[in-house]
Amino acid sequence: MKGQDWYQADDVAEQYDDIRFADGGRVIDRREKEAVLSSLAPIEGKRVLEVACGTGRFTTMLADQGADIVGLDISREMLEQGRRKVRDAGIDDHVEFLRGDASRLPFPDDHFDTVLAMRFFHLMDDPIPFLSELARVSADQIVFDTFNRRSARVLYTWLLPMGSRLYSEDQVVSMLSAADLSLAGEQHDFVLPYGFYRNLPGAVARGFRVVDEAIGRTIPGDYVASVSYWDARVSDDE
Repeated sequence: MKGQDWYQADDVAEQYDDIRFADGGRVIDRREKEAVLSSLAPIEGKRVLEVACGTGRFTTMLADQGADIVGLDISREMLEQGRRKVRDAGIDDHVEFLRGDASRLPFPDDHFDTVLAMRFFHLMDDPIPFLSELARVSADQIVFDTFNRRSARVLYTWLLPMGSRLYSEDQVVSMLSAADLSLAGEQHDFVLPYGFYRNLPGAVARGFRVVDEAIGRTIPGDYVASVSYWDARVSDDE
C-alpha cells in the first residue's frame, strides 16, 4: 500500500485533521460526511466496519448516529486519535478500534451490515483483492470513494507525498463485478479538487464551493468531477 510509513508517523497522525480539515478543508469534511450519511441511512442499530478509519472522523459521526461500529486501521497513532475523539464525545461504548490489515480482516463472513472505506482506494496498487475482502465480511453494503482519472486531480497527483491511484468509472464497475458486487448508487463531486480547497481561508473556500456545485450540476461538470462516492451491494446468491 502506498505511503504506509508516512501514514503511520506520529507527527502525521497528530496534525492530520488540522492540516486537511481546517479552514477550507471543512468544505471537504462536510461533503464527505453528507455522502456517507446519505449512503448508509438509516444508521440506527447498523453493524458497521470502517476500514482505514484514520483519526475516526466517520467512526465518531456514525457512532453518534446510533451505529455499532468497528474502526480498523494499520496506524497505531491514527487509532489513538480516534479513541480520544470517541471518549471526548462520550460514545466509546458504541465503538471498538482495532489495528489490522485490510487485506486480512479478522472477522467471519457476513459479519457486518455495511463496510465503509473512505480515502482508501487511491492508496491501492491492486484494489480488487482488498475489495473482495471487504465484500467477504459484509452482509449487504460497501461504501467507498475514488479519485477520478478524467478530472483536474491528474494535474497534481504526482506532487502528493504518496501519489494517488486514479480510476475511471469503467474501472470501478469492473472492480465491483470482479468482487461479486453490484452498483446501487453513485455521486460525483468536486470539479475543483480537494487540494485547492485546503489552501484557502474558510470564507473564500465556501465561495468557490458555491461555484463548484453549480458547475457540478451540469453534465460536463459531473463528467470531470474529481471524486466519486460509490454505494455497492453484495450479490444475493441464494
